[in-house]
Amino acid sequence: MLALALFSLTATAADQDQVKQPVEQRYADQSTQEVPQFQQHVVPLLGKLGCNGRACHGSFQGKGDFRLSLFGYDFVMDHKELTNAEAERVNMKEPGKSLIIQKPLNEIEHEGGKRFELNSWQHRLLTRWIAGGAQGVPKDAPKFDRLEVTPNAIQFSKEGETVQLKAVAVWSDGTRENVTPICRFQTNNEQIATINEEGLVTSNKPGDTHVVVFYDAGVIPVPVLQPVSDQYGDKYPQVAASTKVDKLVVNKLQKLGVVPADLCDDTEFLRRVSLDLSGTLPAPHEVEAFLKNTSPNKRAEKIDELLESPGYAAWWTTKLCDFTQNNYDDLINVAPVRDKPSQEWYDWIKKRVTDNAGYDDIVEGILLATSREKGEDFDQFTKNMNAIYQDKPGQDFADREHMPYYWARRNFRNPDDRVLGFAYTFLGIRIQCAQCHKHPFDQWTQNDFKEFRGFFTRVNFGVNPESRDEYAAMVEELGADKLRGNQLLRELNKKVNKGETVPFMEVYVPKARPANKNQNKNKNKKQRRQGRNQSPATAKLLGAEVVEINEMDDPRAALMEWLRRENNPFFAKAFVNRVWSAYFNRGIIEPADDLNLANPPSNAPLLDYLSREFVKHDYDMKWLHREIANSDTYQRSWKTNPTNELDEVNFSHYIPHRMPAEVLYDAIHQATASDDAIDSMKNSVGERAIGIAASGVRNRALRDKQYALTIFGRSTRESNCDCDRSVDPSLLQTMYIKNDNDVYSAINRSNSSWLFQVGQQLGAVEAKNAQKTRMNDRADQLKEQAQQLKQRVAQLKKQEDKKKQLQQAQKRLRTVTAELKKVRQNAGRAQNSPAKVQTLEEPISAEKTEEIITRTYLRSLSRYPTEQETESAKKYIEESKDKMAGIYDLIWAVLNTKEFMLNH
Repeated sequence: MLALALFSLTATAADQDQVKQPVEQRYADQSTQEVPQFQQHVVPLLGKLGCNGRACHGSFQGKGDFRLSLFGYDFVMDHKELTNAEAERVNMKEPGKSLIIQKPLNEIEHEGGKRFELNSWQHRLLTRWIAGGAQGVPKDAPKFDRLEVTPNAIQFSKEGETVQLKAVAVWSDGTRENVTPICRFQTNNEQIATINEEGLVTSNKPGDTHVVVFYDAGVIPVPVLQPVSDQYGDKYPQVAASTKVDKLVVNKLQKLGVVPADLCDDTEFLRRVSLDLSGTLPAPHEVEAFLKNTSPNKRAEKIDELLESPGYAAWWTTKLCDFTQNNYDDLINVAPVRDKPSQEWYDWIKKRVTDNAGYDDIVEGILLATSREKGEDFDQFTKNMNAIYQDKPGQDFADREHMPYYWARRNFRNPDDRVLGFAYTFLGIRIQCAQCHKHPFDQWTQNDFKEFRGFFTRVNFGVNPESRDEYAAMVEELGADKLRGNQLLRELNKKVNKGETVPFMEVYVPKARPANKNQNKNKNKKQRRQGRNQSPATAKLLGAEVVEINEMDDPRAALMEWLRRENNPFFAKAFVNRVWSAYFNRGIIEPADDLNLANPPSNAPLLDYLSREFVKHDYDMKWLHREIANSDTYQRSWKTNPTNELDEVNFSHYIPHRMPAEVLYDAIHQATASDDAIDSMKNSVGERAIGIAASGVRNRALRDKQYALTIFGRSTRESNCDCDRSVDPSLLQTMYIKNDNDVYSAINRSNSSWLFQVGQQLGAVEAKNAQKTRMNDRADQLKEQAQQLKQRVAQLKKQEDKKKQLQQAQKRLRTVTAELKKVRQNAGRAQNSPAKVQTLEEPISAEKTEEIITRTYLRSLSRYPTEQETESAKKYIEESKDKMAGIYDLIWAVLNTKEFMLNH
């Protein structure tokens, strides 16, 4: 053991000797003759000094006619700008007179102020680079390999402690250099820890966060932790961890001294899991049955039951349509019938969610989609699509192998837009920064973006050139050959609705076309057209290899193969993180669609485990739901203890959050519905908010629901961001629940409301036949009065001295005739209209009142009312002159509680 220890010490010392000293030491000596390297030293120093930041020369416009690439991603451009002879920024004969020396010293007026001192190491480094010839990056220069940061984790014990980070850059030639002085640093939470420009980390309040180190393409997050109580490590109490998820969560909590909350009770669990898994409140009878169930496995059994429910398929299809961006407005002109594509998109995914197809298979059907199925020629494709659009038996779009509308969207036809959309949807990456410059928080450069774009250049939507003649012939045969654009689509719409066969545009992938060497000089004006028509020979997978795509039938196949690799760092994690976020209202990485190196997971082992097992289980989405929902972590109470009351990131307790817009809208209508209506809503989701196929202001399926769903933050599906959906509170939401006619109508709707059902039980609803009989009786009375008045008017007309009485009789006749007409109209409507709840002034028995109160709470809050709630409600109803109005007020009041609005 002693020999092993000595060997270890010797090896460590040898490793240290191989690491070059930091530049602040090497250039502290004025006599140093070492010439700095442009990529390794000069550009990182400029980044450290802020020269290539957004507010300085790294902005798009630059500063003072001097522009650098943002964060130093473009070494060629930066070197050219720095060594521009006309600008005199570099003077190799007299380095000290170079502008990039004089301005940072403030010897010449500099808007950025003084950036370093005379004879400082920074001053000497830049001066030596200029004196050495101001060289750029040689072609044979070593490539950046990785950045190593020590310590790789920090645990503080109290406020005010410090730890110095050390960053070592490793290059492809084996060179190792301490680059700490020329790294950039940031903290992800200043309340937990701060970090200065030298990499010194200082602890603040208890909790955990990350500090991040940036150098070249290296982005290294370092976890920082300070226990929040003295119950950490060996002092941590025994906490049950029944699943792997729980073990990984508790392992992190143990380091923090955070004791998790107890498990929630059965009513909390049932309501929570029903809303999360199926977007649906449990019915009152389901609550009662679950509470009476004594099986030790009843929670797992309920999860399995919900996974087979119509609500699960509808709600999780909606979630998938959110981040694949099924938007009605973007699909208006892609098919002859406007309403079809967005609904077919939804139905295609829903079928696969219902069948529990693997997530990778769903993605494959979208990613590799073309409009024609394998083996279909244009004639067969046209016949099949017409049969689908005319709802002919045996034809269903959901049965087709591919879902091409993802590629047909009007905002998704440019390769750049496709890179952004693909990265967001399937990788959980916001890569838009790299479209113009190096990503500030990740490894991606503009070159990465451009090289990745090659996979998307050959996907087209429109009239397939291979079938252009057939398409034109069909249009001519329909007599629409003179029409173009929207006029043609409107005409085809009319024809297909009449049962005629019309041609369809397609998503197709043509053979590769080599890039045009004689490109139009006006690149900006032709960029969009060239991006579609020219095909690069190669494309590069993000963070992986270059692929020869020129000879591939469909370059997207390489993307799908890459996504399915076990070591793909994004695909499985992006989906797992989104699913976790749906349950906990925050991802293990938060925001859930922002996987980047500077935004590490709050519990990396947990995300790694779920992602790895998700892949091993063939991307089984129901396995993932079960694994999360069956954990104690998900089933914990929202009630906190002193150690976890401030925790928002480590899942030590459930954090209540407002229901998503569609779920809340449906919950309002379900809570106010009759028992029969509730059963209908749970079994048939087609008319519910969670079953609406698409977003979009022109989507007629939204109609009456549009306002409510908008103010409660339904996803607009307009941008590459999960933030298109919002759960933020607003005054409009409060006003809607309290005052909107939607809510009044839901409570008081005839025939299918809970209030109506109660009214029937109490005899406060008049039957249709009774209503009609009463109105007919009144009509008979008025008819007899009218006959008598007609006779009276006829008699008075014969008597000249009775003019005043005649006028009174005629006026009375007009009044009776008008009332008779109105009663007859109402009698006709009564036959076809629902019965209404009537005023009820008679007292209700105490037993019946308690039953009404209990059922109201069960259907709204999924629990029994407390004694205090029962007594308060009973007193209010008893004191109400109109008992039905009192019950109405009770229903309204429960809907307006915070408890109803939240999933807890």
